[in-house]
Amino acid sequence: MRISFDLDDTLICYHAGAKHEPSRVRWWLRPWVYEPLRLGAADLLRELVKDHEIWVYTTSYRDPRTVSWWLWCYGTRVGRVINQDHHERAFGRRGPSKNPGRFGIHLHVDDSWGVWAENRFDRNVCVVLPDDPDWADKVRAAVACVGRNAPPPLPPDVPEEYRSRGWA
Repeated sequence: MRISFDLDDTLICYHAGAKHEPSRVRWWLRPWVYEPLRLGAADLLRELVKDHEIWVYTTSYRDPRTVSWWLWCYGTRVGRVINQDHHERAFGRRGPSKNPGRFGIHLHVDDSWGVWAENRFDRNVCVVLPDDPDWADKVRAAVACVGRNAPPPLPPDVPEEYRSRGWA
């Protein structure tokens, strides 16, 4: 199964009170690779990469090589990094903010309910919020569901605007 992760507010959390993995980035890479990895991400990614292909799908313009090196420092080999440049080449600027299914991604993990809403018919997005301490367990549950050809479970914190439209 191909699983992709967003970066900002999903794997990289800068908000107040965010907990991070101890830095494993080599000193000579730190001028280019300096962002903090969210606590629990290193173990989760190492666990998932054993049986799945891990990608990164981000709306940032970060260099794909830099992102790959950064995660390699934490023991995860990334199959591919789709950044905003790559996304715009595939969809232009008018398409959805992210479209994981078009890249063959079975499950995308993101912090944005907007990404979830754009892909609600594909049912392939797992939303984890930046301040959720149980985020890694939610991802594991979503991976198990998608592995059984079931949609990822909806968290109880689906915004009311989506519930009122009957999307959840």
